Formats: sequence, structure tokens, C-alpha cells
Amino acid sequence: MRSVAATVAKGICSGLLATSIVSRLALAADVAAPLSDPHRPLPTPEASAHQGAAGSSAAASLSVVAQRPKRANFELERASRDARQVADWIVDSGDNRGMPFSIVDKTDAKVFVFYADGQLRGAAAALLGLAKGDDAVPGIGDRALSSIRPEERTTPAGRFVAALDRNLRGKEILWVDYDGAVSMHPVVTSKPEERRAQRLATPTPLDNRISYGCINVPAKFFDNVVHPAFTGTDGIVYVLPETRSAREVFKSYDVDERARLQDASPILK
Repeated sequence: MRSVAATVAKGICSGLLATSIVSRLALAADVAAPLSDPHRPLPTPEASAHQGAAGSSAAASLSVVAQRPKRANFELERASRDARQVADWIVDSGDNRGMPFSIVDKTDAKVFVFYADGQLRGAAAALLGLAKGDDAVPGIGDRALSSIRPEERTTPAGRFVAALDRNLRGKEILWVDYDGAVSMHPVVTSKPEERRAQRLATPTPLDNRISYGCINVPAKFFDNVVHPAFTGTDGIVYVLPETRSAREVFKSYDVDERARLQDASPILK
């Protein structure tokens, strides 16, 4: 039954199935997104949005032996202060557990993909959920696409275990929040009136809110950066909040602040 449900559910977002079909994953990718192997183990909610809290809290403790902080390398890529702080925390605390990771900055409508050691692999503009907000509407993955109101079309914030998968057309997507039916995938251009490709090309993030919650990225970026980064391994996607603080969502710490406290405290030396 799970196999049948998963296949039906994940097809709705692509238009392969009528939008009147009630689906657990109606939003899955704005493209066809049924799993090639429905029995493949999937991240549980506990292992998804908030599983970084316990590990990071230990790393954040100021009772450990002092060491110089580790930092992510954005090279020359422009990034917001929040994106840099979260990336540094990920690398310094090891919250990514040795896996590749991505940061989705909703405010700047931008995606960064990193190697496991925090070296930037690539960055690109992104299209995101139409509505501002950091939480998915409860049960939204079980609803028909046509029933989802504009104000419910959010890209949820959090820490997600992500994995590549294929749809029935053989196209790859990166599952981000399986239960919330959110994935990262090449930009959808099947509806010319939405001008999604053009929205990605503009220099402002003001026109990048258009999807039902999925993260649309340029096709070349997905093929050349996302695909190789997550091939053969799971990874972590950190979606930055826009209504709460990153520290609240990820239980993170400021690497610079922690370094100053270490330098000032003889107990840590």
C-alpha cells in the first residue's frame, strides 16, 4: 500500500495526474516526482527538520577545550550574514556529519551547495514558495494541489536530510522535506505565463516567490552542482528562516562569538 500511495502522491505535482487526486505529496516537485523505488528508506520527521538540535547543542558547549574555529569558504560569492553564520556553524560544529550540504537563503532567494568540508561547490538563484513563512501547513502533503491556497504555499525552514531520486520521466530531483512534499529540482517551464526562467534571471529576489513550496533552481546548476554533490550519498539541506532567527531554528551558535568567549575565558585554555 505504501508503494502505491507514494507513486500516486508524488506524481501530482508534475501534472502527470489530475490535480483532483488527493495526494500525500501533491507538491512534490512541480514536476513528475514518483520514486523509482518506493520502498527506499526515507527520513523520518525526527531525522529531518530538527534533528540537528541535539548534536549541535553539545558542540555549542563552552566547556570543551578551546580550538580555533573552522569556517566555510564562500570564495567570492555574495552571501548574506545569516548564510555565512550558519555555514560557519555547520563546519565548526560538524552538524553536517561529514556529508555535503546546501543552504537555502529564502530572503535572498539563493541556494549554496558545499562540499562536506565547507568549501563552496556552487551557488545560484532560486524560486521558492509563494507565501512568506517558515512552517508547512499541517497535512498539506495529503491535500490535492488545487486545494492549497496561496497563503499556504510556503517553503518550510529547518534542517533536512536530503537525497536524490528520479521521477517517471527519468529526471532527478532532490527530496528536501518528504513529509511536506518539498524538493529541489530544475526550474519548471511548462507554464510560460509564470515566467519562471525569467524570474531566475532577474537581479532581484522580489519576483522569486512563485512555487507551491518547492525550490526551483537553474537546470544547469542542478545538473552540474546539485547532482554531483548528492550522488551516492545523502546530504543536509538547511533552509534559513525568514520569520524566526537561525539560532532558534537550528540551535546554532555564532562562531565569532564563541571564539571571543574562548579567548576571554582561562577555563577554556
